[in-house]
Amino acid sequence: MGRLDTLDDWLDYQQNLHFQEIDLGLKRVKKVYQKLFPKGVPFKVISVAGTNGKGSTVAFIGSIYQQSNFKVAQFSSPHILKYNERFVINGVQATDQQICHAFEKIQSFRGETSLTYFEFSSLAALIIFESEKVDVAILEIGLGGRLDSVNIVNNDVSVITNIDIDHIDYLGDTRTLIGLEKAGIMRKNTPCICADINPPESIAQYAHQIKAQLEFVKEKYTGDIGLIGEHQQQNAATAILAVQKLNKTFPISSAQIKKGIQYAQLDARFQIKTINSKTVIFDVAHNAAAVKVLAAELAKQSRPTIAIFSALKDKNIGLMIDKISMIINQWLLVPLNVNRAMNMKELSNQFGLNHNIHVYDDMQNAINRALNDKQYQRIVIFGSFHVVADALTILKQ
Repeated sequence: MGRLDTLDDWLDYQQNLHFQEIDLGLKRVKKVYQKLFPKGVPFKVISVAGTNGKGSTVAFIGSIYQQSNFKVAQFSSPHILKYNERFVINGVQATDQQICHAFEKIQSFRGETSLTYFEFSSLAALIIFESEKVDVAILEIGLGGRLDSVNIVNNDVSVITNIDIDHIDYLGDTRTLIGLEKAGIMRKNTPCICADINPPESIAQYAHQIKAQLEFVKEKYTGDIGLIGEHQQQNAATAILAVQKLNKTFPISSAQIKKGIQYAQLDARFQIKTINSKTVIFDVAHNAAAVKVLAAELAKQSRPTIAIFSALKDKNIGLMIDKISMIINQWLLVPLNVNRAMNMKELSNQFGLNHNIHVYDDMQNAINRALNDKQYQRIVIFGSFHVVADALTILKQ
Protein backbone atom coordinates (compact mmCIF):
# COMPACT_ATOMS: atom_id res chain seq x y z
CA MET A 1 0.00 0.00 0.00
CA GLY A 2 1.47 3.37 -1.08
CA ARG A 3 0.92 6.71 0.61
CA LEU A 4 -2.71 7.74 0.76
CA ASP A 5 -2.54 11.54 0.86
CA THR A 6 -5.65 12.61 -1.02
CA LEU A 7 -9.29 11.56 -1.18
CA ASP A 8 -8.70 10.23 -4.71
CA ASP A 9 -5.79 8.10 -3.43
CA TRP A 10 -8.05 6.59 -0.80
CA LEU A 11 -10.91 5.91 -3.23
CA ASP A 12 -8.58 4.25 -5.77
CA TYR A 13 -7.19 2.09 -2.98
CA GLN A 14 -10.69 1.06 -1.82
CA GLN A 15 -11.82 0.12 -5.34
CA ASN A 16 -9.32 -2.75 -5.42
CA LEU A 17 -9.14 -3.72 -1.75
CA HIS A 18 -11.98 -6.26 -1.69
CA PHE A 19 -12.31 -9.09 -4.22
CA GLN A 20 -15.80 -8.04 -5.35
CA GLU A 21 -17.57 -4.71 -5.78
CA ILE A 22 -20.81 -5.75 -4.04
CA ASP A 23 -20.51 -8.29 -1.22
CA LEU A 24 -23.67 -8.26 0.87
CA GLY A 25 -23.38 -9.46 4.46
CA LEU A 26 -22.70 -7.80 7.81
CA LYS A 27 -20.09 -10.09 9.36
CA ARG A 28 -16.94 -8.27 8.18
CA VAL A 29 -18.19 -4.70 8.49
CA LYS A 30 -19.82 -5.39 11.88
CA LYS A 31 -16.47 -6.55 13.26
CA VAL A 32 -14.92 -3.17 12.41
CA TYR A 33 -18.02 -1.22 13.51
CA GLN A 34 -17.93 -2.82 16.97
CA LYS A 35 -14.28 -1.81 17.39
CA LEU A 36 -15.05 1.76 16.32
CA PHE A 37 -18.31 2.09 18.29
CA PRO A 38 -18.32 -0.42 21.17
CA LYS A 39 -21.34 1.34 22.70
CA GLY A 40 -23.08 2.08 19.39
CA VAL A 41 -23.39 5.51 17.79
CA PRO A 42 -24.12 8.52 20.05
CA PHE A 43 -26.91 10.02 17.88
CA LYS A 44 -30.46 9.13 16.87
CA VAL A 45 -30.72 7.20 13.59
CA ILE A 46 -33.39 7.10 10.89
CA SER A 47 -32.63 4.35 8.33
CA VAL A 48 -34.26 4.61 4.89
CA ALA A 49 -34.66 1.65 2.51
CA GLY A 50 -36.76 1.21 -0.63
CA THR A 51 -36.56 0.68 -4.38
CA ASN A 52 -37.26 4.30 -5.32
CA GLY A 53 -37.87 7.49 -3.35
CA LYS A 54 -35.09 6.94 -0.77
CA GLY A 55 -33.09 10.01 -1.83
CA SER A 56 -36.14 12.27 -1.83
CA THR A 57 -37.29 11.04 1.58
CA VAL A 58 -33.82 11.57 3.05
CA ALA A 59 -33.78 15.09 1.53
CA PHE A 60 -37.19 15.93 3.04
CA ILE A 61 -36.24 14.68 6.53
CA GLY A 62 -32.92 16.55 6.39
CA SER A 63 -34.60 19.75 5.23
CA ILE A 64 -37.20 19.57 8.04
CA TYR A 65 -34.51 19.26 10.72
CA GLN A 66 -32.55 22.09 9.14
CA GLN A 67 -35.43 24.42 10.02
CA SER A 68 -34.79 23.66 13.71
CA ASN A 69 -31.80 24.07 16.04
CA PHE A 70 -31.04 20.34 15.92
CA LYS A 71 -27.95 19.24 14.03
CA VAL A 72 -28.82 16.78 11.26
CA ALA A 73 -26.62 14.58 9.07
CA GLN A 74 -27.45 12.74 5.85
CA PHE A 75 -25.64 9.76 4.35
CA SER A 76 -26.70 8.78 0.83
CA SER A 77 -25.31 7.05 -2.22
CA PRO A 78 -24.25 6.93 -4.92
CA HIS A 79 -22.90 10.43 -5.42
CA ILE A 80 -23.43 12.21 -8.73
CA LEU A 81 -20.42 14.47 -9.24
CA LYS A 82 -18.41 14.45 -6.04
CA TYR A 83 -17.84 11.76 -3.41
CA ASN A 84 -18.35 14.36 -0.64
CA GLU A 85 -22.07 14.52 -1.58
CA ARG A 86 -22.52 11.29 0.42
CA PHE A 87 -21.92 13.03 3.77
CA VAL A 88 -23.96 16.16 4.49
CA ILE A 89 -24.19 17.95 7.85
CA ASN A 90 -26.83 20.71 8.13
CA GLY A 91 -26.85 21.00 4.35
CA VAL A 92 -23.04 21.23 4.00
CA GLN A 93 -20.92 18.47 2.45
CA ALA A 94 -18.05 16.98 4.45
CA THR A 95 -14.56 18.15 3.42
CA ASP A 96 -11.89 15.95 1.85
CA GLN A 97 -9.93 16.30 5.09
CA GLN A 98 -12.82 15.04 7.25
CA ILE A 99 -13.37 12.06 4.96
CA CYS A 100 -9.66 11.14 4.77
CA HIS A 101 -9.40 11.38 8.56
CA ALA A 102 -12.34 8.95 8.87
CA PHE A 103 -10.69 6.56 6.39
CA GLU A 104 -7.44 6.65 8.38
CA LYS A 105 -9.37 5.72 11.51
CA ILE A 106 -11.11 2.81 9.72
CA GLN A 107 -7.77 1.62 8.34
CA SER A 108 -6.20 1.58 11.82
CA PHE A 109 -9.14 -0.40 13.28
CA ARG A 110 -9.90 -2.90 10.52
CA GLY A 111 -6.76 -5.04 10.88
CA GLU A 112 -6.98 -7.95 8.44
CA THR A 113 -10.70 -7.41 7.73
CA SER A 114 -11.34 -6.66 4.06
CA LEU A 115 -13.96 -3.99 3.30
CA THR A 116 -15.73 -2.90 0.12
CA TYR A 117 -15.81 0.68 -1.20
CA PHE A 118 -19.38 1.07 0.11
CA GLU A 119 -18.56 -0.40 3.52
CA PHE A 120 -15.75 2.14 3.89
CA SER A 121 -18.22 4.95 3.10
CA SER A 122 -20.85 3.64 5.57
CA LEU A 123 -18.33 3.54 8.43
CA ALA A 124 -16.83 6.91 7.41
CA ALA A 125 -20.28 8.50 7.64
CA LEU A 126 -20.68 7.34 11.24
CA ILE A 127 -17.20 8.58 12.23
CA ILE A 128 -17.77 11.99 10.61
CA PHE A 129 -21.22 12.36 12.17
CA GLU A 130 -19.89 11.43 15.61
CA SER A 131 -17.06 13.98 15.36
CA GLU A 132 -19.58 16.63 14.25
CA LYS A 133 -21.75 15.81 17.29
CA VAL A 134 -24.96 15.54 15.26
CA ASP A 135 -28.32 15.00 16.95
CA VAL A 136 -29.95 12.94 14.19
CA ALA A 137 -28.43 11.00 11.28
CA ILE A 138 -30.50 9.87 8.30
CA LEU A 139 -28.83 6.84 6.73
CA GLU A 140 -29.84 5.71 3.25
CA ILE A 141 -29.53 1.97 2.63
CA GLY A 142 -27.38 1.23 -0.42
CA LEU A 143 -28.87 -2.05 -1.63
CA GLY A 144 -31.73 -4.05 -0.13
CA GLY A 145 -31.68 -3.66 3.64
CA ARG A 146 -31.09 -6.79 5.72
CA LEU A 147 -27.51 -7.37 4.51
CA ASP A 148 -26.57 -3.80 3.61
CA SER A 149 -23.67 -2.35 5.62
CA VAL A 150 -25.82 0.59 6.82
CA ASN A 151 -27.89 -2.01 8.69
CA ILE A 152 -25.08 -2.56 11.24
CA VAL A 153 -26.50 0.44 13.10
CA ASN A 154 -29.49 0.00 15.38
CA ASN A 155 -31.94 2.65 14.25
CA ASP A 156 -34.54 4.58 16.22
CA VAL A 157 -36.92 4.82 13.24
CA SER A 158 -36.88 2.78 10.02
CA VAL A 159 -38.46 3.86 6.75
CA ILE A 160 -39.33 1.72 3.72
CA THR A 161 -40.29 3.96 0.80
CA ASN A 162 -41.61 1.46 -1.75
CA ILE A 163 -40.93 -2.03 -3.05
CA ASP A 164 -40.43 -2.87 -6.70
CA ILE A 165 -38.47 -5.34 -8.79
CA ASP A 166 -34.81 -4.29 -9.00
CA HIS A 167 -31.39 -5.86 -8.26
CA ILE A 168 -32.93 -9.33 -8.66
CA ASP A 169 -29.49 -11.01 -8.61
CA TYR A 170 -29.08 -9.86 -5.01
CA LEU A 171 -32.59 -9.44 -3.61
CA GLY A 172 -34.81 -11.98 -5.34
CA ASP A 173 -37.26 -11.69 -8.23
CA THR A 174 -40.58 -11.10 -6.45
CA ARG A 175 -41.92 -8.19 -4.42
CA THR A 176 -42.41 -10.61 -1.50
CA LEU A 177 -38.73 -11.55 -1.40
CA ILE A 178 -37.55 -7.98 -2.00
CA GLY A 179 -39.96 -6.75 0.70
CA LEU A 180 -38.42 -9.20 3.16
CA GLU A 181 -34.92 -7.88 2.39
CA LYS A 182 -36.06 -4.28 2.97
CA ALA A 183 -37.94 -5.32 6.14
CA GLY A 184 -34.60 -6.42 7.57
CA ILE A 185 -33.93 -2.81 8.67
CA MET A 186 -36.83 -2.95 11.18
CA ARG A 187 -35.99 -3.29 14.88
CA LYS A 188 -37.96 -4.74 17.79
CA ASN A 189 -40.31 -2.25 19.55
CA THR A 190 -39.17 0.46 17.14
CA PRO A 191 -41.29 2.50 14.69
CA CYS A 192 -41.18 1.62 10.99
CA ILE A 193 -42.92 3.79 8.40
CA CYS A 194 -43.82 2.09 5.11
CA ALA A 195 -44.84 4.25 2.15
CA ASP A 196 -45.73 1.47 -0.28
CA ILE A 197 -49.40 1.77 -1.24
CA ASN A 198 -49.68 -1.94 -2.04
CA PRO A 199 -47.10 -3.56 0.25
CA PRO A 200 -46.26 -7.27 -0.05
CA GLU A 201 -47.46 -9.29 2.95
CA SER A 202 -43.85 -10.07 3.89
CA ILE A 203 -43.51 -6.53 5.33
CA ALA A 204 -46.33 -6.88 7.87
CA GLN A 205 -45.43 -10.51 8.60
CA TYR A 206 -41.84 -9.63 9.46
CA ALA A 207 -42.94 -6.64 11.59
CA HIS A 208 -45.29 -8.94 13.54
CA GLN A 209 -42.60 -11.58 13.92
CA ILE A 210 -40.04 -9.22 15.48
CA LYS A 211 -42.62 -6.93 17.19
CA ALA A 212 -41.72 -3.79 15.22
CA GLN A 213 -44.18 -0.86 15.34
CA LEU A 214 -45.20 -0.80 11.67
CA GLU A 215 -47.27 2.06 10.30
CA PHE A 216 -48.34 2.67 6.71
CA VAL A 217 -48.59 6.10 5.06
CA LYS A 218 -52.32 6.59 4.59
CA GLU A 219 -52.53 10.14 3.24
CA LYS A 220 -50.35 12.10 0.86
CA TYR A 221 -48.98 15.51 1.81
CA THR A 222 -50.89 18.27 -0.01
CA GLY A 223 -48.89 21.40 0.89
CA ASP A 224 -46.17 23.11 -1.15
CA ILE A 225 -43.32 20.78 -2.09
CA GLY A 226 -39.78 21.68 -3.14
CA LEU A 227 -39.34 18.63 -5.39
CA ILE A 228 -41.16 18.08 -8.69
CA GLY A 229 -43.57 15.19 -9.25
CA GLU A 230 -46.81 13.93 -7.75
CA HIS A 231 -45.00 10.93 -6.19
CA GLN A 232 -43.21 13.43 -3.94
CA GLN A 233 -46.46 13.92 -2.01
CA GLN A 234 -46.12 10.36 -0.74
CA ASN A 235 -42.39 10.80 0.02
CA ALA A 236 -43.09 14.04 1.91
CA ALA A 237 -45.83 12.39 4.01
CA THR A 238 -43.40 9.55 4.80
CA ALA A 239 -40.68 11.98 5.90
CA ILE A 240 -43.12 13.85 8.17
CA LEU A 241 -44.23 10.65 9.91
CA ALA A 242 -40.60 9.62 10.47
CA VAL A 243 -39.75 12.99 12.04
CA GLN A 244 -42.83 12.84 14.27
CA LYS A 245 -41.64 9.50 15.69
CA LEU A 246 -38.66 11.33 17.26
CA ASN A 247 -40.76 14.26 18.49
CA LYS A 248 -40.28 13.40 22.18
CA THR A 249 -36.52 13.82 21.90
CA PHE A 250 -36.40 16.38 19.08
CA PRO A 251 -39.69 18.30 18.90
CA ILE A 252 -40.43 19.81 15.49
CA SER A 253 -43.25 22.31 14.92
CA SER A 254 -45.76 22.09 12.05
CA ALA A 255 -44.33 25.38 10.71
CA GLN A 256 -40.85 23.84 10.56
CA ILE A 257 -42.25 20.77 8.80
CA LYS A 258 -44.05 22.91 6.24
CA LYS A 259 -40.93 24.98 5.55
CA GLY A 260 -38.71 21.89 5.38
CA ILE A 261 -40.88 20.19 2.77
CA GLN A 262 -41.10 23.41 0.77
CA TYR A 263 -37.32 24.03 0.77
CA ALA A 264 -36.14 20.46 0.14
CA GLN A 265 -33.79 20.09 -2.80
CA LEU A 266 -32.25 17.09 -4.52
CA ASP A 267 -30.14 17.01 -7.65
CA ALA A 268 -31.04 14.84 -10.65
CA ARG A 269 -34.64 14.07 -9.66
CA PHE A 270 -36.54 15.70 -12.50
CA GLN A 271 -33.99 18.51 -12.30
CA ILE A 272 -34.68 21.08 -15.01
CA LYS A 273 -32.11 23.38 -16.56
CA THR A 274 -32.29 25.69 -19.57
CA ILE A 275 -29.30 25.23 -21.88
CA ASN A 276 -29.08 26.87 -25.34
CA SER A 277 -32.74 27.89 -24.84
CA LYS A 278 -33.70 24.19 -24.59
CA THR A 279 -35.29 22.49 -21.58
CA VAL A 280 -32.90 19.82 -20.30
CA ILE A 281 -34.17 17.37 -17.68
CA PHE A 282 -31.78 15.25 -15.61
CA ASP A 283 -33.21 12.24 -13.83
CA VAL A 284 -31.49 9.24 -12.23
CA ALA A 285 -34.46 6.94 -13.01
CA HIS A 286 -32.74 3.57 -13.40
CA ASN A 287 -35.47 0.95 -13.07
CA ALA A 288 -38.92 0.44 -14.60
CA ALA A 289 -40.87 1.90 -11.66
CA ALA A 290 -38.79 5.12 -11.63
CA VAL A 291 -38.98 5.46 -15.43
CA LYS A 292 -42.78 5.14 -15.27
CA VAL A 293 -42.86 8.10 -12.84
CA LEU A 294 -40.52 10.10 -15.10
CA ALA A 295 -42.74 9.35 -18.12
CA ALA A 296 -45.86 10.53 -16.26
CA GLU A 297 -44.15 13.81 -15.42
CA LEU A 298 -42.95 14.35 -19.02
CA ALA A 299 -46.43 13.51 -20.36
CA LYS A 300 -47.89 16.57 -18.63
CA GLN A 301 -46.47 18.64 -21.50
CA SER A 302 -46.69 17.20 -24.98
CA ARG A 303 -43.43 18.22 -26.69
CA PRO A 304 -41.06 16.55 -29.15
CA THR A 305 -38.44 14.96 -26.89
CA ILE A 306 -34.97 13.57 -27.46
CA ALA A 307 -33.45 11.23 -24.85
CA ILE A 308 -29.82 10.60 -23.96
CA PHE A 309 -29.83 7.16 -22.38
CA SER A 310 -27.73 4.30 -21.09
CA ALA A 311 -28.11 1.69 -18.38
CA LEU A 312 -26.35 -1.00 -16.40
CA LYS A 313 -26.57 -4.60 -17.58
CA ASP A 314 -28.35 -5.88 -14.44
CA LYS A 315 -31.44 -3.80 -15.25
CA ASN A 316 -34.61 -4.79 -17.10
CA ILE A 317 -33.91 -2.35 -19.91
CA GLY A 318 -36.70 -3.57 -22.18
CA LEU A 319 -39.25 -2.75 -19.50
CA MET A 320 -37.67 0.67 -18.85
CA ILE A 321 -37.95 1.51 -22.57
CA ASP A 322 -41.59 0.34 -22.72
CA LYS A 323 -42.58 2.66 -19.86
CA ILE A 324 -41.43 5.79 -21.69
CA SER A 325 -41.23 5.01 -25.41
CA MET A 326 -44.50 6.86 -26.18
CA ILE A 327 -42.89 10.10 -24.93
CA ILE A 328 -39.47 9.82 -26.62
CA ASN A 329 -39.18 10.66 -30.33
CA GLN A 330 -35.48 9.97 -30.65
CA TRP A 331 -32.95 8.06 -28.53
CA LEU A 332 -29.24 8.87 -28.32
CA LEU A 333 -27.42 5.92 -26.73
CA VAL A 334 -24.09 6.44 -24.97
CA PRO A 335 -21.53 4.08 -23.41
CA LEU A 336 -20.76 4.21 -19.68
CA ASN A 337 -17.28 3.74 -18.33
CA VAL A 338 -18.17 1.39 -15.45
CA ASN A 339 -17.84 -2.38 -14.96
CA ARG A 340 -21.57 -3.02 -14.82
CA ALA A 341 -22.37 -1.02 -17.99
CA MET A 342 -24.14 -2.66 -20.91
CA ASN A 343 -22.21 -2.57 -24.16
CA MET A 344 -23.65 -0.56 -27.04
CA LYS A 345 -24.53 -3.51 -29.26
CA GLU A 346 -26.55 -5.19 -26.49
CA LEU A 347 -28.14 -1.89 -25.54
CA SER A 348 -29.27 -1.07 -29.09
CA ASN A 349 -30.68 -4.62 -29.40
CA GLN A 350 -33.10 -3.76 -26.59
CA PHE A 351 -34.92 -1.37 -28.94
CA GLY A 352 -37.51 -2.46 -31.51
CA LEU A 353 -37.47 -1.42 -35.18
CA ASN A 354 -40.04 1.30 -34.49
CA HIS A 355 -37.61 3.22 -32.23
CA ASN A 356 -35.50 6.00 -33.69
CA ILE A 357 -32.07 5.28 -32.15
CA HIS A 358 -28.55 6.62 -32.72
CA VAL A 359 -25.47 5.19 -31.02
CA TYR A 360 -22.67 7.57 -29.96
CA ASP A 361 -19.07 6.91 -28.94
CA ASP A 362 -19.31 9.27 -26.00
CA MET A 363 -21.53 11.63 -24.03
CA GLN A 364 -19.96 14.78 -25.51
CA ASN A 365 -21.08 13.93 -29.06
CA ALA A 366 -24.57 12.94 -27.92
CA ILE A 367 -24.99 16.23 -26.05
CA ASN A 368 -23.75 18.25 -29.04
CA ARG A 369 -26.25 16.47 -31.29
CA ALA A 370 -29.15 16.99 -28.86
CA LEU A 371 -28.41 20.67 -28.24
CA ASN A 372 -27.99 21.44 -31.94
CA ASP A 373 -31.06 19.58 -33.22
CA LYS A 374 -33.65 22.25 -33.98
CA GLN A 375 -36.49 19.70 -33.98
CA TYR A 376 -36.28 19.16 -30.23
CA GLN A 377 -36.74 21.76 -27.52
CA ARG A 378 -36.80 19.17 -24.73
CA ILE A 379 -33.93 16.82 -23.85
CA VAL A 380 -34.19 14.19 -21.11
CA ILE A 381 -31.01 12.57 -19.79
CA PHE A 382 -31.67 9.43 -17.73
CA GLY A 383 -31.07 5.71 -17.15
CA SER A 384 -28.42 5.66 -14.43
CA PHE A 385 -26.59 7.87 -11.95
CA HIS A 386 -23.57 7.48 -14.25
CA VAL A 387 -25.44 8.90 -17.27
CA VAL A 388 -26.45 12.00 -15.34
CA ALA A 389 -22.98 12.42 -13.81
CA ASP A 390 -21.29 12.21 -17.23
CA ALA A 391 -23.72 14.75 -18.71
CA LEU A 392 -23.46 17.22 -15.80
CA THR A 393 -19.65 17.00 -15.90
CA ILE A 394 -19.59 17.93 -19.59
CA LEU A 395 -22.19 20.66 -19.19
CA LYS A 396 -20.37 21.95 -16.04
CA GLN A 397 -23.74 22.43 -14.39
